[in-house]
Amino acid sequence: MACRITELVIDCADPRLLADFWCEVLGYVEIDEEDGYVEIGPPGSVPGGPQPTLVFSPGAEPKREKLRLHLDVNPTDRDQDAELQRLLAAGARKIDIGQTGTESWHVLADPEGNEFCLLRRRVEAAP
Repeated sequence: MACRITELVIDCADPRLLADFWCEVLGYVEIDEEDGYVEIGPPGSVPGGPQPTLVFSPGAEPKREKLRLHLDVNPTDRDQDAELQRLLAAGARKIDIGQTGTESWHVLADPEGNEFCLLRRRVEAAP
């Protein structure tokens, strides 16, 4: 028997802010909130269900350096340029982590500075 990833926990100063941002980015909904923690996932998902969820955990320690783990996202219903504009309008910002400028992806940060990449390939939305 093997393990299964059930959630990705992100420490942050403002769990509500990041939960709202990532719900907008991913089309997720809030599925649980308790003691300052906010858990989000695809519509219809439940904590510990078959699809991993994101849990935003309150923490006072500020982000200090580039993350060793980051999320990659792909557009589902528009091209990369249009999706970039949507993410920037939602509160993402472009960041420079040493890119050459020839990459096929954009490096962005969420409202608390956590890096993520917007890839070019368009994928189907999750059911």
